[in-house]
Amino acid sequence: MKNTSRVVIRITGSVISLLILVLVVLGLIRAGQWAYGFGYRVYTEDAMESAPGTDKTVTVTADMSAKDVGRQLEEKGLIRDANLFVVQLKLSSYSGAIKEGTYTLNTSMTAEEMMQIMAAEEDTESSTENT
Repeated sequence: MKNTSRVVIRITGSVISLLILVLVVLGLIRAGQWAYGFGYRVYTEDAMESAPGTDKTVTVTADMSAKDVGRQLEEKGLIRDANLFVVQLKLSSYSGAIKEGTYTLNTSMTAEEMMQIMAAEEDTESSTENT
């Protein structure tokens, strides 16, 4: 009787260990898929709409972080994901170059095009009229 209960306990322990291992592997696969998709989108994210799109006004203040700018762009429907915008900005040549001002951006612009406008040296209103 004692041997039978030991065998049952061992088998149960082995099954539970196997189930935990399967769950960990599935979790790692899922995390890898998410990370790949996010990384892929950093460089390939399309505009929200095709041309001509819709003009939206965005105001950037000196105290705004990249995350704040991204949230505002997401709320206005100019981008899909504020977190993705933050990563795109940090990896771009426009990191730390966004200037305060009021910008007219369009839903047919990519995030990089918006960054280019918000980092431009010239007058903000005149720089957005040519888009």
